[in-house]
Amino acid sequence: MTNPILEALTQHRSIRQFENKPLSPHQVTELVDAAQHASTSTFSQQYSIISVTDPAILKEIAQITGHRWMLRSGHYFVMVADQYRNLKIARKNGTDPYILHSTDKLLASVFDTAIATENIMVAAESMGLGGTIMGSILNDPRQMIKLLHLPEMTFPLLGIALGYPKDKPELKPRLPKGEFHFSNHYDLGENFDQQLHDYDQLLSDYYRSRSTNGRTETFSHHIVSELNRNHNLRADLFSIIQEQGFMAH
Repeated sequence: MTNPILEALTQHRSIRQFENKPLSPHQVTELVDAAQHASTSTFSQQYSIISVTDPAILKEIAQITGHRWMLRSGHYFVMVADQYRNLKIARKNGTDPYILHSTDKLLASVFDTAIATENIMVAAESMGLGGTIMGSILNDPRQMIKLLHLPEMTFPLLGIALGYPKDKPELKPRLPKGEFHFSNHYDLGENFDQQLHDYDQLLSDYYRSRSTNGRTETFSHHIVSELNRNHNLRADLFSIIQEQGFMAH
């Protein structure tokens, strides 16, 4: 018997071409409900979700990300790591908020935000929708903070562009399981070079034969390209995170 949840998870693909059809308020509520019931560290619920519907703000985000295709999506979420709400609770109760400013609590809020983001994507795909999770909002987090009026102890982590898929891209091959799933200890093994070579060839064949946006690329080439990008891109993330009140100790 087919497991529909496993089927959905293993068939995920990023969607960047959408039908001209917005999500309904009910659909948005269902997606937020799905996020709200995700696992959360110490039940502290350290994230917030912003539905961006203002065309002017969406255009600004499209410029920040460099992806104008997001303007054609049916709905856009920004997922925010959030300790501000818990900071207000601490202040109201006369409690020292020292721990909220720690690296530990930054990571906890990042975990909460990421897990809620994945819940939204899985829920969306179960509803016949598709989308892309966008880390590219980090290209200019200061502008994102300004655009969304984010207070201290918050940080914009991810965008999610969702909508009705206009196409269905071929499923992109992932790394062989032996390259990331180990038993008891980390071990790439003696066959790493050969397995990487085989995966590079598999991915190259995929890119060359797919129906849209074909190109010549391997996984190794992709990683090298990432490492050779402009060193100034996102170089201020650490300082902006600290400006927002995180990682004080």
